[in-house]
Amino acid sequence: MDALNTIWSTFFDLDAMLQALPELLTIGLPNTLILAVSSGILGTVLGMLLAVAGLSRHRWLRWPARVYTDVLRGLPAVVTILLIGVGFAPFGLLVWGPNPYPFGILALGLIASAYIGEIFRSGIQSVDAGQTEAARAIGFSGSAAMRLVVIPQGVRRVLPALVNQFIALIKDSSLIYFLGLMANQRELFRIGQDAAANTGNQSALVLAGLFYLVITVPLTHVVNAIDKRLRDGRRVDAVDPDADDFDVELAIAAGGPVGTAADTEGETR
Repeated sequence: MDALNTIWSTFFDLDAMLQALPELLTIGLPNTLILAVSSGILGTVLGMLLAVAGLSRHRWLRWPARVYTDVLRGLPAVVTILLIGVGFAPFGLLVWGPNPYPFGILALGLIASAYIGEIFRSGIQSVDAGQTEAARAIGFSGSAAMRLVVIPQGVRRVLPALVNQFIALIKDSSLIYFLGLMANQRELFRIGQDAAANTGNQSALVLAGLFYLVITVPLTHVVNAIDKRLRDGRRVDAVDPDADDFDVELAIAAGGPVGTAADTEGETR
């Protein structure tokens, strides 16, 4: 019982959580969301460019994309963040002063782009080649077929994997504290860590972890629901093609306006 009481008082002390709660809400949560959303947008844009370059027939596009992806995926995230945040810090001081956020967002975006690029590439490659051929047959150019037909289908297929990467990015935002943060720049993990170091109690750090759960768990369920809806599509009841009122039955089944072929022809005239 003593061990259980020690664990409870060390990690689940309600008073310690309440003391850290205001800073977690007003400082940590906004900063975490800014880091995650900004780097996520950057990573998505760069990832799509990497995916297209990686599938190119031109070696001068394909090979740099592959090298970039292998290097950024192979390095630990902390090493990439330190290389960019510390290595280019003198340039940052000249432009925006002692603010590590821009380089932190850049580092996280570059890391995410390597993974997102591979996700997009696998999704695009999973689309049947006949889709491209059909698009070309009706007059699409190669780039238009890729942009309007292939890529939308590929992105839809990898939506769960893409959201998993965004969730990992939200958690990786905690690594920005290695660059040194001022009091008003701290994200969730840093605030919890500081409170734990000051009080000797880990409850604030546990509360910071609960904030990450509040962000990531609903996001996972929402995207799973969207993905299920996209895969299932809209249900259309079977229609007898030999029925006299085939047009009416088809309109009802599809959920559109009811009308006969004669009515449609009259409206057209």
